[in-house]
Amino acid sequence: METKEGLVRKMTGEWNQDPKWDGMRSRLYPTTTEYAEVTENWLIGKQEGAANFAVRYYRIGAGGFSRKEHHDHDHGVIIIHGEGEVLLGEKKKPFSQGDVLYIPPGIEHQMINTGSGDLGFFCIIPAKRKKGDKIVWSDENIKFDNQ
Repeated sequence: METKEGLVRKMTGEWNQDPKWDGMRSRLYPTTTEYAEVTENWLIGKQEGAANFAVRYYRIGAGGFSRKEHHDHDHGVIIIHGEGEVLLGEKKKPFSQGDVLYIPPGIEHQMINTGSGDLGFFCIIPAKRKKGDKIVWSDENIKFDNQ
C-alpha cells in the first residue's frame, strides 16, 4: 500500500469510546493481562511507505498496562483519552487526556491505566529499529489479527 501522494486514514469509531481508522492493522498486545485487554493498532508504517517514522494507537483497558521495555530509540506519545501513569526509569509520572510524553532512548518505560475507563494514546517511533544485530522495519514480522 505504499503511497507517494500521501494518505488520510478516516476515523470510523467513537473518539472517546473506541476510536478506529480505516486500514489500520491490529493485534492483541503480547502482554495482555488477565485484568484488561491491550490492543496495538498500526496506522502508519512500512506498508504505507513511511521511511522515517511509524504511528501506532494503543488501547489499554481499565486496570491494564503495557510491559516494561527499553529500546535504543525514543518515543513520542500523545494521550487522546483516559488517564494513567508512565514509568520512566524508577519514577512514575501521572498523565491525562491531551498530555504529550517523551520517552528517551534506553530508559525503561511502562504505560499504566489508572482510570476507570479505557486509556488510548498514539505512539510515534522510528520506521526502522535495531533488533539484535539487524536494522529492521518496526512493523516487520508482526502478525496482525485482522490481516
